Amino acid sequence: MQVVFVGAGPGDPELITVKGQRLLNQADVIIYAGSLVNPELLQLAKQGASIYNSASMTLEEVVDVMEKAVAAGQKVVRLHTGDPSIYGAIQEQMDLLDKKNITYEVIPGVSSFLAVAAALKQEYTLPEVSQTVIITRLEGRTPVPEKEKLALLASHTATMCIFLSVHMLDSVIEELISGGYTLETPIAVVQKATWPDQRIMRGTLATIAQTVREAGVDRTAMIVVGNCLNNDYALSRLYAPEFGHMFREAK
Repeated sequence: MQVVFVGAGPGDPELITVKGQRLLNQADVIIYAGSLVNPELLQLAKQGASIYNSASMTLEEVVDVMEKAVAAGQKVVRLHTGDPSIYGAIQEQMDLLDKKNITYEVIPGVSSFLAVAAALKQEYTLPEVSQTVIITRLEGRTPVPEKEKLALLASHTATMCIFLSVHMLDSVIEELISGGYTLETPIAVVQKATWPDQRIMRGTLATIAQTVREAGVDRTAMIVVGNCLNNDYALSRLYAPEFGHMFREAK
C-alpha cells in the first residue's frame, strides 16, 4: 500500500498496535493529527523521515503531501488519534485518494472510549443493566442527523459514550434528562485517558457539571453516562456452573 492510515491509540504510546508501530518506523513521510497524538510516538520515526502536523493543514494540503510522496516512491503514514474510523475524518481523505488512484490501508487503533472504560475500571455491558453502548456526540459545528439527537438516543437509557462535547456539558445534561435519564443517573468525565495527566471526575447528572467546572475541564475529555457505572448488576451466565457450551458441559 502507498498510504497507510494508522490508529495511534488514546495517548499512551505503548497502546499503538504492533503493526502500527512497525509501519510508523518504516514510513518516509508521517502526517500526524496535531496535539491529539502523543509526540512520543513520533520518536519511532526513522532518521530522515519527513513529519507534518496536520493541525494547520487543509484536506487538500494533506492529500497533496501524500500524492507527492507516493509519486516519489515514498511510504506514507497518516497517524490519527484513537481509532481512525471514529470521528477521524478519514473517509474524505480516502475518497480523494481513490480519485487519484492511490492505494491505501487502514490499521485500527484503540479508541478513547475503550481507554476510558479501562481508566474507570468499568465494564460497559453489564447483565440486566445495559447490553448496548451508544457512541455519539452533541451537535456542534458538525450537524447531527435528526433521528440521532442526543435526547432521542438517551431514551434507550443504555450506556452512552459521548465524544467531543464536554465544552457543552450543560446542554448534554439537559438533553440526557429530556430523553429519559434521571438526575440520579451516574456519569463520569475522563480527560486524556491513558495520558500521564489523565483526570477522572464522577458524579450524577445533578452534580457533574459543577465538578467539571471546578476542575476547569473543557476539552479532550469523554463523557460516559449510564447505570453501568453503578455496582448493581447480575452475574454473567457465561461462567455459571449450570451453563453449558461447546467448550464446557453444564454441571
